Amino acid sequence: MRLISRYMLSQLISATLYTLVALLALYGFFDIIQEMPHVGQNSYDMQAMLNYVALLVPGHCYELLPLAVLIGVLVAMTQLVTHSEYTIIRTSGVTLLNIASLLFAFGLICALITLFLGEFGAPLAQQKAEQLKLSATRSLVAQEFHSGIWVKDNSNFINVREMLPDQTLLGIHVYTYDDNYHLVSTSHADRGVYDVNRKLWKLSDINETTFTPNRIVTRHLGQLDWHSVIEPSILNVLLVVPEQMSAMNLMTYIRHLRDNNQKTQRYEIAMWGKLFYPLACVSMALVALAFTPKQRRHGQLGLRLFAGICIGVAFHFTNRLFGYLGLLHDWNPALSATLPTLLFLLAGIALIAHQETR
Repeated sequence: MRLISRYMLSQLISATLYTLVALLALYGFFDIIQEMPHVGQNSYDMQAMLNYVALLVPGHCYELLPLAVLIGVLVAMTQLVTHSEYTIIRTSGVTLLNIASLLFAFGLICALITLFLGEFGAPLAQQKAEQLKLSATRSLVAQEFHSGIWVKDNSNFINVREMLPDQTLLGIHVYTYDDNYHLVSTSHADRGVYDVNRKLWKLSDINETTFTPNRIVTRHLGQLDWHSVIEPSILNVLLVVPEQMSAMNLMTYIRHLRDNNQKTQRYEIAMWGKLFYPLACVSMALVALAFTPKQRRHGQLGLRLFAGICIGVAFHFTNRLFGYLGLLHDWNPALSATLPTLLFLLAGIALIAHQETR
């Protein structure tokens, strides 16, 4: 059994790797086509564009690994059936449960790789990619409003006109309100640089206006230390979409939004998706086994392979669809993010059980 397991694992790994490389090449080709119109903007030349596309690979790998597992396992198992190796393996005493256990272990290994990519590889690479592109094109961070970036910090409403790729803030406005939502003071700083050691922002060229019942007081400051819960790690959310952030960063940002009584639905869906998405590798491995015929004369191997691939593609888009539907209809975040994965996992187990009883 150990020799058979080792042989099957080698077939599964090679087929999955070939599939993943092919899918990454396809996505890379589309990324290059998408970026070509931007080549030539300032210092964003062909080399910078290729570096940007290369930094997107970990993110694509995270998204495509479950699909690559499905197609890879389908191809490997179909090859075994085509060469009558699967029949020999079954007649040698290896049960369907043994094969399912092997595929479960293979899917679990791929799930751990997916989890590592989702927590460390993809978010870091995506952030570096956006910083590279912003620096090369000398663009600003994408802003939700024409007036700049708006962030709430307890009783302060903060507006930042521009955020540079090195996380320097330009055009900072701070509006402070009391408990009755009366404007207490406003401050404007031309520039803000974060001091990592002291955990604060160093503002320069500040104009401060304080409103009292009897008068308005204004003053100008050259330098000012500004303590705020707004840190570069939170502002980095503006460089990476929630679906590509790590679960730890999502938890931190969700906590910040809750402390400021802001909506967290999208970020909660993304967080639950990060935690459960790696299990899709296990689901896809079991679904692939369910679509593997027992014998070569069973026929229609190509049709089964095509049907399995269609199911994998359907899962890939259904997973995203449920996230958008949950956000649109205000569904439970955990349910919106995990339901497709759990349904496919249960479907794979049910199909294998049905195949065993036939």
